[in-house]
Formats: sequence, C-alpha cells, structure tokens
Amino acid sequence: MDWHILGHQWAVDLLAEHTAHGGLRHAYLFTGPTGVGRRTLALKLAQAVNCLQPPAPGQPCGTCSACTRIEKMQHPDLAVIQAEQAGGTLKVEQVRELQRSLSLAPYEAKFRVALLLRFEEAHASAANALLKTLEEPAPKVLMLLTAESVESLLPTIVSRCEVLRLRPLPVAEAGEGLQRWGIPAAEARLLAHISGGRPGYAVRLHENPELLEQRQGWLTELSTLLGNSRVERFAYARAAVRAASDDREALRSCLQVWSSFWRDVVLSASGTAAPLTNLDLAEPLHKLAAGLGLDQARQVLERTEQTLSLIDRNVHVRLALENLMLDLPRAELN
Repeated sequence: MDWHILGHQWAVDLLAEHTAHGGLRHAYLFTGPTGVGRRTLALKLAQAVNCLQPPAPGQPCGTCSACTRIEKMQHPDLAVIQAEQAGGTLKVEQVRELQRSLSLAPYEAKFRVALLLRFEEAHASAANALLKTLEEPAPKVLMLLTAESVESLLPTIVSRCEVLRLRPLPVAEAGEGLQRWGIPAAEARLLAHISGGRPGYAVRLHENPELLEQRQGWLTELSTLLGNSRVERFAYARAAVRAASDDREALRSCLQVWSSFWRDVVLSASGTAAPLTNLDLAEPLHKLAAGLGLDQARQVLERTEQTLSLIDRNVHVRLALENLMLDLPRAELN
C-alpha cells in the first residue's frame, strides 16, 4: 500500500489494513524523534478513513476536498491540539474543549479526528482529563497522539492506544528516498545526514532553505567562539540571553545544532564508521577531533547537552551559557 510517505512502510501497511478491513482502533500513539514523520503518518491515516474517493480500500486519494483539507489541517472534523510552542505546555482547558467538540457528530466526514501533537508536553491534569475519552470513546471518533516516546507519557495513556514506534531511516536509505522525490543527489545526501535519517525534518529543510541558512549561521558562530577570548565569549552569551527573552526556541535550536557538531567530533575522534550529521563540515571536524582527542571532545559534548537541559528546565539561562563558554576549547576550525 502506497501512502506517498518516505519510509515506515510497515506502519503504512498496518494502518491501511486496519482501515480497509474494519480493524480501526479508537486511538493510535505515534512515537519517535521530532521530524521522523509522526504527524505526517497520523494525517495520512486521517485521510484514509475520511477520503471521499479512495482508489482502493485503505488508500487515500490525496486529491479530494477531504484529503486536501486534512493535509492542511483545515478540515472541520479534524481538531489539532498542541502546546502553543515547542517546549511549552498543553493545558487541561484545551483537552476539555476538545472533549466538548468530540461529543458532537461529524459535520461531514465519516470520523471526527483528534490530533494531539507532542503529547509529552501535556500538563498532568490535561493527560488525566484525556483518560476518560480514551476509556469511553465516542462512536465515529478517532484519537491520534504523537510523542517522543512511550516513557514520556502516563502508562494509562499508552495502554489505551495502539502504539507505533517510528525510528529514523538509515541515512543511505533516506538519501535515496529523497532523490526519488526529485531532490538532487548531492542535496539529498546532505539532508539525509543533517536530519539523521528523519524524513520529515529532511523535507522541511528542503522546503525551507532559510532553516539551512540559520543552521550555517549557528555553526559559523560556534567556529568564531572557538577562537574568541573569554571576554568576547561572555559578550556573546549576554547577547544570546537578550535574544532568548523573545525567542527561547531559537536558543534551544542553536544548542541542538552545536550538540550535533560536537557529537560528530566525538565520532571522528573515536574512529567509528558511524555517519556524520554535519557532512559538509567533515574536513574541519576531523581536524578538530585530531587536535582535541576523544576525552575532551566528549566533555564538550556533555557540557553542551547539559546546558540545553538546564535551559529546558528554566534554570538561569545566562549562567548556563557563560559556563558553557568557559568549557569551549580554544581552537581554529578553518
């Protein structure tokens, strides 16, 4: 069965079988890292159950009004619930409003579909409020949840869902798949590495070149910092804190890119054959790894990830960044 999804064919086959032969569950939980395709697969299932002209049982056409509106998340029988921003909190009031809407019959579709994204961000009261809906599902209601892992959710939530654990694709497979989608070979190979085999993230990078430009900007800043004095590094930290007061997510994304860089340095220093994430920086990465050695590279990676964790927990941002500045080695990338 072809749902025009890159990878996860086993999941497509399973969901198409459920849709085509009356085996649809009332709730599905899609887990995996961000960008692996959780939301895409959930929306394809919503299309499959509500398609107006399926070319085959369990197969959405992708072109009817129902399919196109679901893809854009604009269908009146599709409710999308999530925290206001990544790293935020999904509130109990959002779940209660969802429950009120699910008590109504579908406006025009076969099923009302509730898509709850990044449900690991749900407040405990919101997760508990959802339990009643999962325990006593209304007819013609389909619940679709996404989360990073089952461990991040209440066991009572997980036990009431059909769980589909999505994993990144092998980098080579992801690159070949992106080429089949019409992306030039060199770009497809680079995107497959940068995304770590997460097809959704790779496609998002392709469709939004400004994201790649931002990534390059953060890596350039890191390269500059490695050659800077302590005073210059602290000035950078102060500026980053001021910017983070308006956009905390940008700082998180910057640190995640830096973490990917130091992870590559660790891989290079260890001599493993595992694929690099920042393939376009392979030469300076190898040079830096040779100069630092495995132990120091690992220490910098750990400090970067600890800083990210502290910021996620709303610990003093400036202090966390200044400590990281002190732990960065003095080095030249170019």
